[in-house]
Amino acid sequence: MSESGYADTQPRMGFFTDTSVCIGCKACEVACKEWNLVPASGEDLLGMSYDNTGDLGANSWRHVAFIEQQVPASRVDNLGMPTIGAPEQDGAGVRWLMSSDVCKHCTHAACLDVCPTGALFRTEFDTVVVQPDICNGCGYCVPACPYGVIEKREDDGRAFKCTLCYDRIGDGLEPACAKACPTDSIQYGELDELRERAERRKQELHDDGVTEARLYGENPDDGVGGTGAFFLLLDEPEVYGLPPDPVVTTRDLPDMWRRAGAAALGVAAAVVASFVGARR
Repeated sequence: MSESGYADTQPRMGFFTDTSVCIGCKACEVACKEWNLVPASGEDLLGMSYDNTGDLGANSWRHVAFIEQQVPASRVDNLGMPTIGAPEQDGAGVRWLMSSDVCKHCTHAACLDVCPTGALFRTEFDTVVVQPDICNGCGYCVPACPYGVIEKREDDGRAFKCTLCYDRIGDGLEPACAKACPTDSIQYGELDELRERAERRKQELHDDGVTEARLYGENPDDGVGGTGAFFLLLDEPEVYGLPPDPVVTTRDLPDMWRRAGAAALGVAAAVVASFVGARR
């Protein structure tokens, strides 16, 4: 039995997103919408760089974030991309940080814990999927997600999010976003192998002088038991809109139910005692 509670029928599958090679082309966003028939979210002119989707949601299962930073000119090339191992010089430039965000497919998924209908389920690949035909639109999963990923569709009322292309991977195919990514920023495969690959990539960057490179979500001892979609970042998680220390929001539910049960038994015992006392 895996940490997630699902029987180990096969290796756990997931995503590793290497943001150091993301070029912000948004091919992943387009491929996701086309394959999964995700409705268009419109031309949102957010006034924030070239980011026209803003965040993840019911109609944006992939979101390519664009972050502009003022940094020493030696750290960026003429396209605004970070350079590796360049000596520090005077002057300032703009560094573009780009990252394709997605549902994290948590090991301990609060959305699963709170779903009353079983619309959310864990697949044989250890991914988390919503079944729209079973979702009743209660919305309990929305505040339960520590990453703010899942959302209800306004004109539909049901919850939607990334399925990690459950229909594709079941046939041995890559998810649409990973297939479309021209730089292999999005990599799909067995989670254990991806973690090893990510650790090697982080060390390569450190050796090249990019000491700010770090992994996010790969640690199985974090607050959600590690995620099935994790990232190599070039700055603090908050810069990318990610919580620094995510914790499964239903972590304390078992203790709360035990305390509630003990309190209810105590009240029942007091009522019985008072009734017996009154009879006497």
